[in-house]
Amino acid sequence: MAVARMKFLSKEEESLIDQQSMECLETIGVKVKSESVLKMLEKAGASVDHKTQVAKLSENMVREALRTVPKEMTLHARDPKHNLRIPVSTWPYTGTSGLGTFIYDIKTQKRRDSTVKDIADLVKVADALTGADYIQTSLTATEVPHATHGLHELWTAFQNTTKHVQGVEIFNAEDARAQVQLGALIAGGLEELKKKPSFTVIHCSVAPLTFERDAVEAMVEFAKAGVAITTMTMSLSGGTAPVTMAGTLVNANSENLASFVIGQTASKGARTIYCSSSAPVNMRTGMINYESANQPLISAGLGQMAKRYGLPCMVGDWGTNDTDEPGVPHTFSEVMGIALSTMSGTDMHGGIGAMDNAKGMSLEQEVIDAYIWENVRKFMTPFEITKETAALEVIRQVGHGNTFLSNIHTARNFKKEVIMRDADKEEFEMTRSRAMVPKAREIAMRLLKEHHVPEIDRSIVQQGYDIIKKREKEVLRKK
Repeated sequence: MAVARMKFLSKEEESLIDQQSMECLETIGVKVKSESVLKMLEKAGASVDHKTQVAKLSENMVREALRTVPKEMTLHARDPKHNLRIPVSTWPYTGTSGLGTFIYDIKTQKRRDSTVKDIADLVKVADALTGADYIQTSLTATEVPHATHGLHELWTAFQNTTKHVQGVEIFNAEDARAQVQLGALIAGGLEELKKKPSFTVIHCSVAPLTFERDAVEAMVEFAKAGVAITTMTMSLSGGTAPVTMAGTLVNANSENLASFVIGQTASKGARTIYCSSSAPVNMRTGMINYESANQPLISAGLGQMAKRYGLPCMVGDWGTNDTDEPGVPHTFSEVMGIALSTMSGTDMHGGIGAMDNAKGMSLEQEVIDAYIWENVRKFMTPFEITKETAALEVIRQVGHGNTFLSNIHTARNFKKEVIMRDADKEEFEMTRSRAMVPKAREIAMRLLKEHHVPEIDRSIVQQGYDIIKKREKEVLRKK
């Protein structure tokens, strides 16, 4: 199949990034702030300095982890018709944004702190949108106890979609075990969860080359439970990674490979997805610089590294707004960056509905991004390039200087071969415009009112809330 892809690194450059990453892990190593995980790695063959908490990983350890990690997997949904098989053969699966802290209120058109109800609304609308393939937990539930807000967000998402859910907030190993219990309620038990994981999680290393205790111990729990781990590195060029492109790629690739070693050491065959949300630092503000030309190039380079290892990956971004009001504020050059990010070979990406550099979300923006994506993804339609589709016999039949319009071959094939964009959605694609926002608001409000998400059995819902309440009590006792 022929699918449009954009490449950044040559094969020789890929080999250099790979070799430098292996040397980085073997000679510099990673700092792991967990004695239990250090002991686990040491037992598996790592060279560990317990005083500095640095584990040096041999190339053999890394290659073995890459050998045993699954190269294909299914991300299961409450409704099997929404199951996602990765790696993809066409366009990447696209999900909502991750963990914003504000909502742009659809009624008042003002931003405010996000709540559980806002998460439910965003997830429900995304469930209705064909441009959204999976659901991230999207927002922070600011009105619930801080120590359990990730549990509330995950359980709220489960109840308001039949699509695959990706959790974003994990505090520690105990929190991870509670999330596993919630996932098991959806999957039908712990053993079923191992066979058919009902959710994935994002695990972030801390650049450069560091794994915090709570996060890495939670990662081990998810690996043992069979939940797919998305190993997100956020290497910031000039801040937490070398400012050079090559240095950023080596740092981000090394952190991903170290995550794979930890996951496979905890449980051989643990499902793991190569992931990055890396970009340069804005030297004027110290903030992450998503507007630089480097950011989509980093995604493209890391996507190539993932494919070099045969790994499913989540390295691109999709979203059309980095301001604090809904709309499409992008220039043509920014659109080119989005194209590079989405067509780099990634299997998944998130960002639908995000605003202000993923600090918040809006229902209107969710509709806009999903609608535009339905047209954009058509550029990655697969085409069969074979002797049969080359149609030499048809060319022979038609002859010199004649037309193919009346040939039966054209009638049989034009609908699947000629890919048209949806004209009704093109009004959402005007760059640097807010003209589509009223229509998007109307669509979002209609979906909130009319879209029906099949309910989870009430007894199961209550069991989920009981798990969350139990965890809240445990946290209070420790205080």
